[in-house]
Amino acid sequence: MTAEALTEIVLPGTVEPEGLQIRRGGAVPTAARGQVVVRMEATGVSFAEQQMRRGRYYDQPPFPFVPGYDLVGTVASAGEDVDPGLVGRRVAALVKVGGWASHVVVDAADTVEVPAGIGAAEAETVVVNGITAWQMLHRKARVRAGQTVLVLGANGGVGSVLVQLARAAGVEVIGTASPRHHDALRAQGVTPVDYRAGDVAARVRALAPGGVDAVFDHVGGPGIVDSWRLLAPGGTLVSYGSAATRDDEGSKQAPVFKLLGRVWLWNALPNRRRAYFFNIWAGRALAEDRFRARLRGDLTQVFAAVRRGEVTPRIAAELPLESAAEALRLAESGTVAGKVVLTP
Repeated sequence: MTAEALTEIVLPGTVEPEGLQIRRGGAVPTAARGQVVVRMEATGVSFAEQQMRRGRYYDQPPFPFVPGYDLVGTVASAGEDVDPGLVGRRVAALVKVGGWASHVVVDAADTVEVPAGIGAAEAETVVVNGITAWQMLHRKARVRAGQTVLVLGANGGVGSVLVQLARAAGVEVIGTASPRHHDALRAQGVTPVDYRAGDVAARVRALAPGGVDAVFDHVGGPGIVDSWRLLAPGGTLVSYGSAATRDDEGSKQAPVFKLLGRVWLWNALPNRRRAYFFNIWAGRALAEDRFRARLRGDLTQVFAAVRRGEVTPRIAAELPLESAAEALRLAESGTVAGKVVLTP
């Protein structure tokens, strides 16, 4: 029997997708105390990797490194002080980097078991996207049945999960998307708005004259002001990205600092509205056990919603790990709905 070998995709610097490097034949890593080795079955292409290859993700490690924000796989081995019963189980993990590899070392405490009946690729679509959507919806905006929310990019990776979780909670959804996605959004009970047709804010205001109860904005940039102004009294703006500045030059931290500055200012004003800049890693450094418990609980809720049929995983395409360049190019094209998934 041939011993397993490690395959990794390396991001060597600020390169075009075709500049990704394939590193084959390395030794499979071993698990230290408290760790497991996960044999990857599915990993994904998220907006974070698109930013990282441009050197624009605000806290990415120095080049070269292996990207890959999350993964799903089977526990191949476990280190000391880890329940040996974990070996052979399918788990999901949020790792920020390192997921684009055939084998990944993860702290056992950072794994979440994937329920039976959910495939690896399906589960992968709702790890970072599902945790982000659940926490923004239920921990930040604290939506309630009967409310109305605006989701920018309603057909995107996070947006498509947000829409489904919101509808499952009895919330009315207005979603921006290009016209080719409108029929699919209507089928989910979403009122679509074409973001390319100009003055999105005016059309949202016509649909919700009193304002909306929450806006979920991944675009950032100057348009964030419109998102704030669309809020009803008591409403919540959740900003979770700066896609508008994706191709900008200069400091990669500057767009985030600008957003944080706006959020601080808006929250300092007596206006009965709240703004948040969502960071999925917030709180980890201060209270790691609490962070892990919250993440595990929230992803478990998302997996339960998938099993109930409230969330349908959106796989835009499945490509082999060694086709990561093609997968990244496809994800960046803006032509697909859902998540591009890499498999061994």
